[in-house]
Amino acid sequence: MEQKLYRHGGEIYDKEITWDFSVNTNPFGLPEGVKDALIKHMEEYSLYPDNCCTGLITALSDYEEINRNYIICGNGASDLIFRLCYAIKPKKAMVTAPSFSEYEKALKEVGCELEYAYLTEAEDFLVTERLLEELNETLDLLFLCNPNNPTGALISPGLLKDIIKYCHKYHIFLVMDECFLDFTDEAEAYSVKKYLEGNDKIFLLKAFTKIYAMAGIRLGYGLCSSEKLLRLMSAMGPAWNVSIPAQVAGIQALKEESYRLKSKDLISEEKIYLYESLRKLGLKVFKPAANYLFFKCRESLYDWLLGKGILIRQCDNYHGLTPEYFRIAVKKHKENEILIKAITEYKCRHKEQ
Repeated sequence: MEQKLYRHGGEIYDKEITWDFSVNTNPFGLPEGVKDALIKHMEEYSLYPDNCCTGLITALSDYEEINRNYIICGNGASDLIFRLCYAIKPKKAMVTAPSFSEYEKALKEVGCELEYAYLTEAEDFLVTERLLEELNETLDLLFLCNPNNPTGALISPGLLKDIIKYCHKYHIFLVMDECFLDFTDEAEAYSVKKYLEGNDKIFLLKAFTKIYAMAGIRLGYGLCSSEKLLRLMSAMGPAWNVSIPAQVAGIQALKEESYRLKSKDLISEEKIYLYESLRKLGLKVFKPAANYLFFKCRESLYDWLLGKGILIRQCDNYHGLTPEYFRIAVKKHKENEILIKAITEYKCRHKEQ
């Protein structure tokens, strides 16, 4: 299937959008403490940023309870994805399909041959034991997203452990994207962080983008016990890639515990509301683990909602998906009600078609 123009969610600048459900950022918006910190440090923004992100890495080391030498910061998670591919230069890599398209784009940038591990609707787009059968010694690198984007499905802890064993057996470098894991229940059980010590072929990718609604600030970080790789990644792009505002915002965001807890409570409640509401409308909805839902409907839903000022993520440019698949962010209840009302109207008007 030929894919449409390369895009993500959040294309609001050339449309008349009132409600944007296409990006999966925290519905509470930027934490107030982060806003205050950004204002407080404004006089510093005329300076060059600390290229080593010293204060931010110290804060991350304390927060993640991990060796500071295992941390690298970047201009969003996507910056680190590209730096990692340039540093490793894999000849052959595997990605799941569907999944976040930046993996494919970065791998193609370095001339890497791609193999796809296809996830199927029949299996609710879950990563299953079938993946283990597809891993082999010809692969240099494996990208996984947990929970997966756009499907929202988690990899079970037991399977995750087996994947790491197989990657070790075949000398495959594992890149695990956990940018949405903070929204899930029992996140520690599903994280690869506990496997980093003593295994220098795992890279854990995280970001401030989603949980702290800092998409426009651009701040991501990676955890890996290979200090050699992190030094190489740092050399793979321009200097000063993490701005002073991003470093200030990141340090403060890590202190926002009440904000994180409040956010998880809201997401937990509202994703159930959206899930049950879509099911009642007769739509095929896949059980959500994070702060977004993945479902199936007629292709014309996208333009119908757009006409009402509502933007959702049509997933036809994900490898392996067609225009009937959609992703929506979990927002506050009144906004979620507006979305469900609009989809209900659509279903009523199109039930005879």
